[in-house]
Amino acid sequence: MNRLASRLPALIEQHQQEILTDWVKMQLESGAWRGGRLQESQLREECQRFLSLLANNIQKGQQFDTRSSQWSDVREFLTELSRSRATQGFSPSQVATFVFSLKQPIFTRLRDSLMKEPTMLADSMWEATVLLDALGLYTTEVYQQARESVIARQQEELIELSTPVVELWPGILALPLIGTLDSERTQVVMETLLQRLVATGSSIAVIDITGVPTVDTLVAQHLLKTVSAAQLMGADCIISGIRPQIAQTIVHLGIDLSAVATKASLSDAFALALKRRGLGVTAAARG
Repeated sequence: MNRLASRLPALIEQHQQEILTDWVKMQLESGAWRGGRLQESQLREECQRFLSLLANNIQKGQQFDTRSSQWSDVREFLTELSRSRATQGFSPSQVATFVFSLKQPIFTRLRDSLMKEPTMLADSMWEATVLLDALGLYTTEVYQQARESVIARQQEELIELSTPVVELWPGILALPLIGTLDSERTQVVMETLLQRLVATGSSIAVIDITGVPTVDTLVAQHLLKTVSAAQLMGADCIISGIRPQIAQTIVHLGIDLSAVATKASLSDAFALALKRRGLGVTAAARG
């Protein structure tokens, strides 16, 4: 687009402090900034920094394209602000409003200065609108990316927390699975189990699927992959939690689990694991 040709650069340079004062006051009165953990002093500092960067770029007559390299310092500031506020609990509209709310103080100064020049007033207000709209929309894009990053990280953490590997006995591990097994989670399950097998030197792993709602061909394949990976590490595997409905489904689908020991309950699987290690459980004699 064309370089800024209106009175906007000179007006912002001349009234920058007044615009800043009105802008901060308006945001404080609206209360929108309280949506997160933002301090009033931080809000004032951010407003002053953004307006200074904006004024500097406008006064230099930069190309009217906020995506260009000439506006990189403004984008960097808004990226930092958007990501910070995304983690502080602000909504996308609150983050964008930080930029959009600057329109009113600027429009007020334009109207007062160009009241007798309607064409110049209209051109300058349009340029300010396009500029601030572009920057405001940029904050929503960055905010969305930041939120998606947070959600993805939280999902990874939840997957890790939902696949705990516990040591039932020296040399015997148990991996209780809850929820559906998909490719991503299977990878985490395998990595977690293999790491624990190495760390504890265990030779038997019990994979309990009591908490897995359904077992179809895909889930069975994921289970077999986990079993194969453990076997390659020299560990025997036992699958427990084979309920009647799951047994019928496995038979109906023609899934072959013959190479893996299966048990109906975790206690039965634990007993088998002890037996394989030459151990047993006996009732204590009552005195």
